[in-house]
Amino acid sequence: MNQNVTEVRVFNATMQKFGAPHTIIKQYQHWSVLLRPAQATLGALILAAHEPVTAFSELSSSSFNELREITKQLEAALAKAFQYDKINYLMLMMVDPDVHFHVIPRYAQSKTFSNMDFVDAGWPAMPDLKQVNLTDATQNDLIMQHIQKCWH
Repeated sequence: MNQNVTEVRVFNATMQKFGAPHTIIKQYQHWSVLLRPAQATLGALILAAHEPVTAFSELSSSSFNELREITKQLEAALAKAFQYDKINYLMLMMVDPDVHFHVIPRYAQSKTFSNMDFVDAGWPAMPDLKQVNLTDATQNDLIMQHIQKCWH
């Protein structure tokens, strides 16, 4: 579980849908990185904007500038944590209108973490978000803690 839950602010309904504040791994001025509770692949995340906008082009310049640094840190943390083969950023916003990305690490082979095998059902094509690895709250907490330890 996130150690700083009392310090975290939930900024929008999309973040709440994806479990905030309990799933927040790292929070920045304009963005939050959350564990995606439905683990389509090991280490699947949500990268959610804090600004109250529903179009990517409506984000502020400072939000865009911060995004560059966040993606560097996020990719480095996931690479260190799970050694992904590729990474996909999906901006779907069909159901949840707040600006956010589904960050999906991709794996050519299944991965084992905490005695559980994780499969990338869509590899090598598009991620299959309907085929999830069935984790529970304890497993998700372990994934979050591991990513946090790998974050610089």
